[in-house]
Amino acid sequence: MTHRKTLAALCVAALALAGGAQAQQHDPATPIAVASKVALRGEANDIAVREIRIVRRNDVLVVQADLANMVRSDRTVFYRFKWLDNVGNQVGDGESWKQLRMLGLGQQTIKSVAPQSVATDFRIEMNVER
Repeated sequence: MTHRKTLAALCVAALALAGGAQAQQHDPATPIAVASKVALRGEANDIAVREIRIVRRNDVLVVQADLANMVRSDRTVFYRFKWLDNVGNQVGDGESWKQLRMLGLGQQTIKSVAPQSVATDFRIEMNVER
């Protein structure tokens, strides 16, 4: 029984460490509340999501996010919005990936509209190339 408790404690500790490593992937210039809405595929590579604005228009969510390139070299960002209902299930078929060229030290705003009114949450999936 003691061996099982030790194994369970080690598993919990390993999951906590893995979660901590995942949380550290976002750029430090991205606020924690904003980072919780961003799902990175790989490293942020100096792209920070500075601010996210969410409004409901005609009972549909509209989201705008401000991205900033924190370095002088250009970056290519691939992104898409994933819309979720109130229990976390995906709404709609999902968006296709969009490509955005971010100039060195540049800023750009990305925008998306939920496909249905049942969408109550979202994630911005991003992959940043050097």
